[in-house]
Amino acid sequence: MNDNEILVTIGDIPYTTTITHGKNTLIADEPLELGGQDKGVNPPALLLSAIGSCKAMTVKMYADRKKWKLEEVNIKLSYEILKSELQQTTYIKCHLSFKGELDQEQKDRLLQIAEKCPIHKILSNPIIISSNLI
Repeated sequence: MNDNEILVTIGDIPYTTTITHGKNTLIADEPLELGGQDKGVNPPALLLSAIGSCKAMTVKMYADRKKWKLEEVNIKLSYEILKSELQQTTYIKCHLSFKGELDQEQKDRLLQIAEKCPIHKILSNPIIISSNLI
């Protein structure tokens, strides 16, 4: 597998899914009330986790390059889906806070940088998903 491939596997245990990327493994699952085992986060939470971790890493890399005293990045994410007759629109809210010796100008710049993370860019542009049998 290359860097942009993952393997997702589900077996006999209802909804418990193993996600493999290189030597790293994650477990996704559904809560007990939905028939899962509650052994991992559910797929929507994984999507929010991807956005949040990408934004946090992007901000941290930028601050490190600038030698800014950014001690911690916290991002609280949520989503809401609004449906209409023709389409549905998903609103993802990202609330960022920064700890460290930063002035308001630096914090504003870090917020701008967070908007440039690769996952934000992917999800902000058209996406085509194709599925096939192998």
